[in-house]
Amino acid sequence: MAATIRPDPVLIQAVIAGALSFAHLHDLAEASGQSGWKAWAYPVSVDLLLVAAWHRLRTARRDRSAWTWFVIALGASLGANIATAGLLDLHQVPAWLRILVAGWPALAFLGGTLLVHSPKATPVEPLTEEPAAPDVDLHRTDEPAPAPELAPAPNPEPAPVKPAVAAPVVPAALLDHARKLADAHHASTGSPMPADTLAARLGLPAETTRVITTQLQLT
Repeated sequence: MAATIRPDPVLIQAVIAGALSFAHLHDLAEASGQSGWKAWAYPVSVDLLLVAAWHRLRTARRDRSAWTWFVIALGASLGANIATAGLLDLHQVPAWLRILVAGWPALAFLGGTLLVHSPKATPVEPLTEEPAAPDVDLHRTDEPAPAPELAPAPNPEPAPVKPAVAAPVVPAALLDHARKLADAHHASTGSPMPADTLAARLGLPAETTRVITTQLQLT
């Protein structure tokens, strides 16, 4: 059985609109000084950029670059359709329009390159519902086993206290002699006598000299 072909009105309308827009772009490019195959290449460039931007918008709705190039291509197509509707004398095209037509290939090449090589947005995965936690029966019929009794920790033995070492007793005569030596040193040098110098002058152990030095500083 032969399959019947049913024409699609939407597809027919798209083909007619595309052909008219293609012709308007060709006429405007030809009027701007682009003759031969160049005039036919302009509508192809505009339509391809429009389709590429729309294809990018289908996968990334929030891509500002795709929206920018889509608006530029749509503006070029609409501008050509309006310009060829009798509002513009195609026999005397203004200089600014010739400049725009001549610079369009570089602009279309830049837009197409950015749309192709720009990173694609990663689609957001839908949130999946977490599985519900299983119901746990809180009412137990069996009694839990009693906790084992812990043995008391042994008391730590106190650390032995070291007996304090009594400071040596310095006789008053020795203290007076040391004070005279310190005063004489201070009078001659203008600075206090160091402890090691006092120990050398007295010839006493370091502990005894330390006690004498402390008492001289306190008195």
